[in-house]
Amino acid sequence: MDDTTLVERFLRDGFVKLTGAVAPRVAADCARLLWRETGCDPDDPATWTRPVHWVGGLAQGPFAAAPNSPALHHAYDLLVGAGRWQPRYSLGTFPLRFPHAEEPDDAGWHIEGSYQPEGATWPFTNVRSRDRALLMLFLFSEVGEDDAPTRIRVGSHLDAPRVLAPYGEEGASGLTFAAELDAASEHRPQAYATGSPGDVFLCHPFLVHAAQPHHGTRPRFLAQPPLLPAAPYELDRADGAYSPVETAIRRGLGLDAPAPADLRVRTGQSAG
Repeated sequence: MDDTTLVERFLRDGFVKLTGAVAPRVAADCARLLWRETGCDPDDPATWTRPVHWVGGLAQGPFAAAPNSPALHHAYDLLVGAGRWQPRYSLGTFPLRFPHAEEPDDAGWHIEGSYQPEGATWPFTNVRSRDRALLMLFLFSEVGEDDAPTRIRVGSHLDAPRVLAPYGEEGASGLTFAAELDAASEHRPQAYATGSPGDVFLCHPFLVHAAQPHHGTRPRFLAQPPLLPAAPYELDRADGAYSPVETAIRRGLGLDAPAPADLRVRTGQSAG
C-alpha cells in the first residue's frame, strides 16, 4: 500500500497489515528455531501437549533480522516518526498456541502494559504510552480464522485514551481499568490477525485485542514485541509535528478532529 493509505488506515483502524514484511527465508528460520525451543515434533501432534507454549526472548540471527527489513523501517518512520524509535534485535516472548481441548486462561480484552513502577505487581501504561511506541504482531506460521488469530477491536485505539486520561502521568495497571476499557470498546467491529509467515501487523499501542482458543490443526507461531520509543510521545507539541500514534491519541481525547470523510482513504476492515 502507498504511504498515505498506510497512515490513514492506521489512524482509522488502529493497525495496518504489512504482507511479506519479513523475508520468507528469515520467517522459516524463525519457525524452525521456535519448534526446537518447544521440544515438540512438528510432524507428531501427540507431542503437542499444552495449549500454549511460552518461549522466552530469542536473539539468534533470524530474530534480529525479522524486525529490521526495509519495509518495516519505513513503516516505523511513517507511524512513529523518523528518529523517534529504537532499533530492535530480538522479538521478545512468543505465545505459541497449539490445537488443544483445554481452553486458554489469557483470552480477555486488553491493551499491553509497558512499564512496572516499584512495588507494582502488573505492568502499567499511561495516556502517553510510556515506553511503548507500537505493538507488533509477527506471524511465523499460516494463521487462519480457526488457528487462534489475535482478535482485534477495530478502531478501539480511539477509545482507550479517555479511559487512561484520569490516571495521569503515573498511569495504571491494566487490571485497574480492564472493565472500563472493555465497556468503552465493545461496540467496535472485530477483525482477526490472519495471514502467512512473514506478515506483520503494526498496531497502535492502545489497540484493544485478545487471544482465543485454537480450533485448527496446525500450531500458530507468533511474536508480539513492542517497538520502543527513542523519546517519549508528546500530546502538546509546539511545532504540531505529531506522529500518527500521537495524532490518534489526541483524537481519542477530543484534541484533534479527523480529516473530512471525503479526504480519507476508504479501505476494508478485515485484518486477514
